[in-house]
Amino acid sequence: MIVGLLLAAGGFGAGVFGSLLGLGGGILIVPLLTVGFGLGFREAVGVSLVCVIVTSSAAAGVFLERHVANLRLGMLLEVFTASGALLGGLVAFLLPERVLAALFAILLAYTAISMARRGRATASPAAPLRGAGSSVPADDPPDDPPAPTLADVVAGPGYRPRHLVAGAGGSLGAGILSALLGVGGGIVKVPLMHLVMGVPLKVATATSNLMIGVTAAASAVVYLLRGGIDPYVAGPTAVGVFVGAMAGSRLAARIEVRVLRLLFVGVIALTAAQMTLRALG
Repeated sequence: MIVGLLLAAGGFGAGVFGSLLGLGGGILIVPLLTVGFGLGFREAVGVSLVCVIVTSSAAAGVFLERHVANLRLGMLLEVFTASGALLGGLVAFLLPERVLAALFAILLAYTAISMARRGRATASPAAPLRGAGSSVPADDPPDDPPAPTLADVVAGPGYRPRHLVAGAGGSLGAGILSALLGVGGGIVKVPLMHLVMGVPLKVATATSNLMIGVTAAASAVVYLLRGGIDPYVAGPTAVGVFVGAMAGSRLAARIEVRVLRLLFVGVIALTAAQMTLRALG
């Protein structure tokens, strides 16, 4: 009973941070279960994937209702992320647990450094649809305006995503890492959308919350079929995550981008240190 309450409390904290930062809570669930409860790394990843699905389900509706998330961009990138998640789920059972923990720590450290170096939120300048704002005189109208590009289609208010090819490749890698490490891919997708594609940080975190559930579900199926998910651990942890995600998604609009960035970097740096110790035994 006490263990179940502790799991639920830990899940609540992970759910709050996961929904605020677009990470799905998996980045905290895995260290919580491995370091705090002594669960095997691979078993912790399976439970974490379930919690990521719960976080996404709880937070996505709120972000969509408030028109913060970019649904079109999210679904475009998710095609590649889900494909990577299926591939990663098959590879995960072939790698030693210490190797997985070391990969986790390296990923966290790199992401924390990248976000810390970014001193302020970055958004690419708004760009009109191709053909808009033409200077052609009214008495000489163009025949047919050029069709909008893919970047125009997935653009949002005040920004136009760039480097879509890099975003697709990064999303594929995020899916693989999601299945290997149980993080839902948000730890890669948020910096990818914000730093590489020029999407505002709050939009990136909200859009990531939409995507992580689909990504986690794709790889969770593999873990479930291989018996890698413990229902007695996943149950109370997922309940805590659900409540925390609901609370965090409603707090997100009240938190400044600067504070959100500091939270992101701080949580990731702390977790990287914990997972490094885990990898070293």
